[in-house]
Formats: sequence, structure tokens, C-alpha cells
Amino acid sequence: MLDAAAIAAEAEARAGIADSEPILRANLDQLVASLNADARLPPRGEASAHKALVDRTADRLEGLKWLRDDPAIGNEAITQPVFLTGLPRSGTTFFQYLFDRDPRFRLIRTWEGISPSPPPGYDAESVRRRKAEEGERRRQTRPPIAGFEALHLVDADGPEECHAFMEHSYAAAGLYNLFNVPSFFDYLMTSLDLTAAYRTHKRQLQLLQWRMPQPRWALKYPNHVIAMNNILEVYPDARFVMTHRDPVQTLASISKMSFALRGVRYDAPIDPGIVGRQMLDFVQRHIDRIMSFCSSPQANRVTHVDYYRLVDNPAAVMSDVHAGLNIDTPPAVREAVADWHRRNPKGARGSNPYALDTFGLNADAVAEQFGDYMRRFDIPREQEGLQRGGH
Repeated sequence: MLDAAAIAAEAEARAGIADSEPILRANLDQLVASLNADARLPPRGEASAHKALVDRTADRLEGLKWLRDDPAIGNEAITQPVFLTGLPRSGTTFFQYLFDRDPRFRLIRTWEGISPSPPPGYDAESVRRRKAEEGERRRQTRPPIAGFEALHLVDADGPEECHAFMEHSYAAAGLYNLFNVPSFFDYLMTSLDLTAAYRTHKRQLQLLQWRMPQPRWALKYPNHVIAMNNILEVYPDARFVMTHRDPVQTLASISKMSFALRGVRYDAPIDPGIVGRQMLDFVQRHIDRIMSFCSSPQANRVTHVDYYRLVDNPAAVMSDVHAGLNIDTPPAVREAVADWHRRNPKGARGSNPYALDTFGLNADAVAEQFGDYMRRFDIPREQEGLQRGGH
């Protein structure tokens, strides 16, 4: 069985510093308890989970050590960050690649997500080594899933989402896609201190930009939607850009991804019906947070994006998004976005078929359940949306 105390002790020994953030220990305890009681991983799955938790804990402690040795890092201003979010599988990864065409924004890189220390502004020579290490690590650990490149867009030294930084505080909702941990997900949604988790998230950004030009961060993670109020506590001038796609389709897609990612951790087949029921609740609770925030006085912080228009004409949509952020769209940025789109057409990395009934769910019933959300943001069903977008 996994042991939270042993994970913490191993990470402290590796980093050479005691953990001074006891508020996060409860999160680790809850996650480990759920992994033991709910996930019931085989020995190789337990070993992999143990290593991942030690690695992410040690990454966080390394950040604390840098801050201890140079407290000025804590004064780094994270100014007007833009959080790129939306339901999982609603085009947020595609969107972050478009933002990465704009030199006015700084995105987390793939190698920074897993190896944030030492700060690149302190040790520039380490960057080349860490890029190479990250590439090799991904080759060794990428799930042996047929068509994974079509399932999730990722490039060497490309932009990375915030999942690893949220794992530092054991607050990544995406852990539920990796593991069968319903009790942990319920704890995350009801009791976990997400504001404390985003303080840890902010510290990693401060480390990455220390001694570097001051960027405006664009930070992608679908699960940011569950914590928008908490984000504003930590980043008071934050803005959100939110994609909207048929939630029936996003549910089918996240069910397929979760089924695949969980499956590689077990020796025996897993039940797709369990995955479907859990992901239905997962998406519903994300929708509940979206609906609540977008009915609050802070709703004007969000710029909304039609997924179907985005994939059809990203240059035009980016101009609208920039207007929502009160910035212009330089011709060079518009052309860079259009050029990336030309070089990365839909389906270029393979097809990714999925069907909701594979997971024991009925599409019409799900559409009815999510109807208030779809009407609120004028979201069509997938085929109608693709026709609207010109596909």
C-alpha cells in the first residue's frame, strides 16, 4: 500500500529541506487514502504512483528552498495572467498553441512543467540539459496507447498545461482521469483549500520568471474552471478565456482518455461503465462551477469562445479574444496564428473516434442533463457546430 509519510520523507530527503507547508499534507493524505481504498492499483501501478508523488513533492520543496535562499523571488509580480480554460476536451490545448504564437505571452514549457528548478533565469545552461531529459522522460513514460498523438497534442518544448504545478499541492482534478479516486475528487471539490494550492502554483511562476523579462502568462488547464474564485484571490487581476464545445462530445472524449490513461496502470481490464458514470459527474461538477461563476459579479472577467468557430477560423477568433483582453492583434501575430493552423490541420496527427455509448451513457439523456449550460452559452450539438463552422 502507498504510504503518505514515506512519500513525504523521501521527497524531503531528496530536496534537502523540511516541508514548511503542512496545510498541503492533508491533501496528500486524502489522495493516498483514496488510491489505496478506491484505485487498488497493482504493484507496478503503486510503484509508479509512489514515484510520481515523490517527484512532484520534491519539485515543490525545491521551490521552497530557492525561496528560502533568495526571498526576493517571492516579490516577483505575476501581472494580469490569462487563464485558458473550459470543459476538458473542449479545445483548450489547441487554444494554448495559438497563444504560443504571440510573443507578448509566456507559456509554461513542457520541460518546465516537470523540471521547474533551477530557475532558468539563474541557470540558463541547465535549460538545454533539462529539455533533453524531458524528451527522454516522455519517450520512456508516454502511455502505450494507440493513437495517443491524436488524443492529446504535445510537442517537444511546446506549451504545457498547469497539471504538474497543481500536482505539487495534490490539487490537480486531472488526477481523477489518471486514477479511480472518487473519494479524493469529492474531497477536492468540497474540502480542499484551492486558494493555498494556487499560492503554490504562483510560486512556480515566480521561480520561472525570476531574473527574466517580465511576461504576461497564459496558463492553460481545463480544470481551472473549478477554482476561478480561488484564482482571483491569488491573482486579483487575472482574466479567463473559456472555450465552449458540445458537452456530450467532451464527455465522450474525456471518458475515452480516462479509460486509456487508467488502463495502462492495471494488469486486468477496467470497466468502461464505471469510467463513464464517474466522468459524467466530473463534467457536471465542472459545469456547475462555470454556471455559478458566470452568474456572479466577476462574470465580466471571462471571454467566451465558440469551439467550432475557433477551429474553423482561429485568426479571427484570436482577434476577438484579444479585444476581450483589451489588447490589439498585430498583423505578425495574426499571420503566425494562421500559419500554425495551416501547418496543423484537423486530423494531421491522426483520428480520435469515440462514442458515448461505449461508456454506458445515452447521448440524448446527457444533452438534456447539460441543457441549461448549452442554452446559457448557445452551444450546439457537435454535428450542428461543425456545419456552422464550415466543416
